[in-house]
Amino acid sequence: MRARSYDPDLTPPWKRPAAVPEVEAEPGLVVEEVTTGFCGAVIRWEKTAEGPTVTLEDRFGAHRVFPMVARGFLLEGREVTLVRPKAAAGARGPARTASGSVAAPRARARVARAGRIFVEGRHDAELVERVWGDDLRAEGVVVEFLAGVDDLAAVVAEFGPTPEARLGVLVDHLVPGSKESRIAEEVRAAHGEDVVLVVGHPFVDIWAAVRPAAVGIAAWPEVPRGQDWKTGVCRALGWPENTGAAWQRVLRSVRDYRDLDPGLLGPVEHLIDHVTVGSPAGPVGP
Repeated sequence: MRARSYDPDLTPPWKRPAAVPEVEAEPGLVVEEVTTGFCGAVIRWEKTAEGPTVTLEDRFGAHRVFPMVARGFLLEGREVTLVRPKAAAGARGPARTASGSVAAPRARARVARAGRIFVEGRHDAELVERVWGDDLRAEGVVVEFLAGVDDLAAVVAEFGPTPEARLGVLVDHLVPGSKESRIAEEVRAAHGEDVVLVVGHPFVDIWAAVRPAAVGIAAWPEVPRGQDWKTGVCRALGWPENTGAAWQRVLRSVRDYRDLDPGLLGPVEHLIDHVTVGSPAGPVGP
């Protein structure tokens, strides 16, 4: 007869702790710390003398630092162990900008190109600067704030776009059949898409172009028609009804392009390509 082989661990299977999955502490991951109930999005992990830690940011912008211990967090109600992201453990690759582009060597600011990008909405312009600012400065592209599109035809005519001075315009919530889409089409017809490119994003407000997980929320709230969207969002999330302060919270949550919806990434990249192709930047400034 063959001798039976026994598991060296004689603990009955029903008494053994269940396996807990390991999850990489990637920025934007929303978890709950088990002992305090603090829920927030991962901001960063750090290696300390006492062991690795993770910083979480809740929906009110509060930060808390926790040790990355086994079974220390809940992800969608299940226990998990946060571990160091693999990207951080590997060899360092080339430095990248917030847009994901390979960062150019440090240099003095370039003389601005003749071409420009106009962005409708102050918050929209600030978000473009946050993610694409390094790329735009490296290319010598200036971004200007556009208060609205009602006078877009006059603004474009005053600028006077040419093949050597192309103009790109990012319009807020550009959807078919809208007033904005009709104005955009008139501008394209008057000047030609080879020198003027007007694109838009599909979001009711630029806040919604930021991924909810980056902000530490499950989803952007539904706001009833007729109600100011930003104010409605603040009410639904329990934030103070100060939309300026709320926007700064949202903007701070954006670290790079991965915190944005692709519905914004494509249009902005298209504009940058449009104004830089065939329009060389000036020499490096003094």
